[in-house]
Formats: sequence, C-alpha cells, structure tokens
Amino acid sequence: MASAALCAAMGTTFLSIGPVSLAAPAETAWNPDLSQITDDDANVRFTGGALRLAGEPVRSASAMHDRDEGSLVLAAHELAAPANRIGATVDATVPGDAQVSVDVRGELAGGEWSEWTTAPAELPEATKRVEVRIAMVNSGDGRSPEVRGVRLSAESGPQAAAEPRAAARSYRVYATREGLVGGTTANGHVIKSRDHFVALPSGKSLAPKNTGTYSVKVCTATRCAWAAVWDKGPWNIKDDYWNPSAQREMWKNLPQGKPEAQAAYQDKYNGGKDGFGRVVQNPAGIDLADGTFWDGLKLNDNAWVTATYLWTGTGTFGTVRSTSGGPVNVRNAAKATATQVGMAGNHARAQVTCQVTGDSVAGSQGTSNVWFRIHTNMYIPKAYVAGVASAPAC
Repeated sequence: MASAALCAAMGTTFLSIGPVSLAAPAETAWNPDLSQITDDDANVRFTGGALRLAGEPVRSASAMHDRDEGSLVLAAHELAAPANRIGATVDATVPGDAQVSVDVRGELAGGEWSEWTTAPAELPEATKRVEVRIAMVNSGDGRSPEVRGVRLSAESGPQAAAEPRAAARSYRVYATREGLVGGTTANGHVIKSRDHFVALPSGKSLAPKNTGTYSVKVCTATRCAWAAVWDKGPWNIKDDYWNPSAQREMWKNLPQGKPEAQAAYQDKYNGGKDGFGRVVQNPAGIDLADGTFWDGLKLNDNAWVTATYLWTGTGTFGTVRSTSGGPVNVRNAAKATATQVGMAGNHARAQVTCQVTGDSVAGSQGTSNVWFRIHTNMYIPKAYVAGVASAPAC
C-alpha cells in the first residue's frame, strides 16, 4: 500500500491508499471540506477547486529550508466509534519534486494529543476524536501541489503495545539562537523581536500557529523557559529524536535522545551531514527564539540545556495566557517581587504540580492569590494560566 508521502514523491496525479479493512471493523469515512481556511492555517488557499500554496514566504526558518511550504489543519472530527488506524485517499497533482502529506493525530486519554503521523497511521491508542493536517511543499522550480479532495477512513484493529506514559521525556541537547526576525516559521508565524517559541527538527511536534499543543520546558542550571514549538529545525526536519529509536521518522539506528545533527557533528554520522546533505557545523538539537534565548534563559551564547518535551508525559497541564501577548515572568516564590528565574511564553503549556497562596495578581484569567508551581522552586500566577482550576497544595 502506498502512503501519501510516497505517492507525492512519485510526482504525478495520485491516490494514496489507506490500510486494508480488518475483519468486522468499526469503520467510518468522511470527506473534509478543504475550503475552510482559517487564520491559524499557513500559506494555503482554495481556488479553482483545489487546495494549493498561497505564495507566502512560509518555510522551516530554523532549518534554512529553501522551499515554500504550507499546511491546512482541519477541524477535529468526531468518530462514530473509537479507532486507532487512519487511512487517507488523496486526489492531487504533485509536480516534479513537490510533496504532499496527510498527517493525523488523535486525542488521548486526559485530553492530550498524540504527535502528527503521516497516514496511513496507527495512533498510540484508540480514540473518538482525530485531527487532520494537509501539508504541502512546492517543487524546486516553484510549482505548487494541487489537492482536489481527501477521503479519510478510520477503523479499529489490534493495538501495538504502547510505551507507558509517565514523566515527560527530558534530554540534554545543544541549544542555538534562531534569530531570523521578520522570517516566517513552518507554522506561518512571523518572527518578532524578542520572540518566545522554539524549533525542533520534526513536523511531528509542530504546533499550529497561536497554540501550544506541543511545548517544551528548557532549563539551564538556574533558569527555565516554557515555549511552544512553532518551527522546524535546526538542521533537520524529520528527526524526532525524543521518540524511541524504532519510532523515529529517520535515523532509526541512533539512540533515543540523540539528535542526528549531534551525531553528525561529534561522530561523523551520515558523513557529518544533515538530512539535506549539508555539513553540520554544530550539534544543535533545539533552536530558541531570541526572547526565549536572551530573556527566558539569559544565555549569551549557544549552550547545552535540558529540554523536556511536555506532550510526552502525563499530568496536569495549563496554558499560559498573558494580557499583553508577551511572556509571563516565572519567580522563585509566590510574590510579585520575588526573583525572576524564568519566563513562560504566551500560548506555551506548563505542567502544574501543586499550588501555594501568595500575592494577589490580576491577569487574563481573573484575579487570584493562588500561584502554581511548574518546576522546583519556580512559580507562576494562576491568573495567567488557563485550563487548571486548582492543584494539590504544595
């Protein structure tokens, strides 16, 4: 059976075939409306009966990818019955070396979302709620794919043993400063001065614009910053190194937690080159926007940090909602005058472990004297955290 990505690589009008039906499946199928484009979608338009790139300079800025790309994230679809396998049949024209993929994710127990996986896909657990992303990249000579229609199917089948989810995965990785103010990230965000987001080298964890579905906590010895994943890079765009080696999209013979760029730089893996054939100049596994780099972590140069990939764990998570659109200060005590020890970017998610009573603060979520602990000796006012009503006392 051919996947959407494989058929796209063939460069013709194609059909991408989903999984073969199992015996007595609980199956449902639907045809999404590709003309429903919102402000959260990136560089796509529906015209002439097809979805295509809109001609905006949307690229994986961190990875220095030289191709325009775009994505349409469809509204969540409610299935008739829980399913763990999603297939896609695509009617599209893909010129030259352009690319089209249909990526899916499912809502997991507890309300978290799985990572994006290219259809046909097996979700980590059966779910009744799925989201679909149609991602496109233009050809080397600038031609856009044209997607006329997509038919999706869902069915339940034998479930592969899932890795137990407990504490979120954390790895020591090399962080670099993204910069590139005025550029456009892979999810369509225009980079601002002192911006707060991060880039990771895989689209599996790319959060839609103005959301923090996939967020990281990045820490030095003394400070932490929380930021949403809004770009792809550095170096690679298909290196989900935080996942078990067998599940990695590429570079499956590398140990979990080791970015390909690090292996290329330190060990001459892949001839010392990244996935684009470029000689790797540093071992970077995460790129930090300027505000995250300079203000959140107070870094003066690229550095090794501890990155925690929050969506890989379980727990109570809240979403940072500032009143100004900027970051929220994180302090070492529940007082407005306490030492600032980090920052949480607007839209970022943070794990709430417990709460204490402190100074009263007025914020986007009202006025409250409750502060949430989101890291050892690090607190944020409840008044700026959406989605968490209360937590156990610290």
